[in-house]
Amino acid sequence: MDLTFIIVVFAIGFIGSFLSGMLGVGGSIIKYPMLLYIPPLFGLVAFTAHEVSGISAVQVLFASIAGVWAYRKGGYLNKQLIIYMGGAILIGSLIGSFGSSFLSEQAVNVVYGILAVIAAVMMFVPKKQMDDVPLNDVTFNKPLAAILALIVGIASGIVGAAGGFLLVPIMLTVLYIPTRMTIATSLAVTFISSIGGSVGKLVTGQVDYWPAAIMIVASLLAAPLGAKVGKRMNTRILQVILALLIAGTAIKIWIDILT
Repeated sequence: MDLTFIIVVFAIGFIGSFLSGMLGVGGSIIKYPMLLYIPPLFGLVAFTAHEVSGISAVQVLFASIAGVWAYRKGGYLNKQLIIYMGGAILIGSLIGSFGSSFLSEQAVNVVYGILAVIAAVMMFVPKKQMDDVPLNDVTFNKPLAAILALIVGIASGIVGAAGGFLLVPIMLTVLYIPTRMTIATSLAVTFISSIGGSVGKLVTGQVDYWPAAIMIVASLLAAPLGAKVGKRMNTRILQVILALLIAGTAIKIWIDILT
């Protein structure tokens, strides 16, 4: 592990975690493809899909909790939503992360590509305007929230993502949660999901510890900074940035799968 390796992995973790805190996702939507494609550009050995999913799972645990800490004040954390979606996604992520050890490299990438396409489509669906609703008056369909979180947990557990990039569009377009509450609450649910994903990846030996440690340090530094920036940005701009990130990632993953 040389200096170039440390700098590249730290930069990937920092950028992804900054976006994580700003947009309410665990950061895997951007870190997964960055870990796959950027190290070889600097002459470094490429990570396998299983290694990337393992590193991402552990790193997201720290990025999401750092983001939640930054959003802990202001009433943006919806406790009921965290309980219903967090419990379901924890079960799903445990199932998915254990099951991923039986899948091939190609299968893991295909699952990730499918998730990215679904998330991208949902981000471009017209949204019911909820940002003017007082935070204390926000309600949601509890059974639907739990079912969707379970499905997201299983799928995201496979690829080592905590599912934040799917939770955000689900909260915005299906459950009708205001944008800033969505960002803060999805980080909390993502943290719970990442517990199950991390345990599964660690137990099945899919985590490369040194890169994971470097990215954890980057996460703890960058996620709170991203959250501060996100609080000050226009909510529409935040949605557009996330939609473009997800769409670009989905296109890149599928180009590589099909070529």
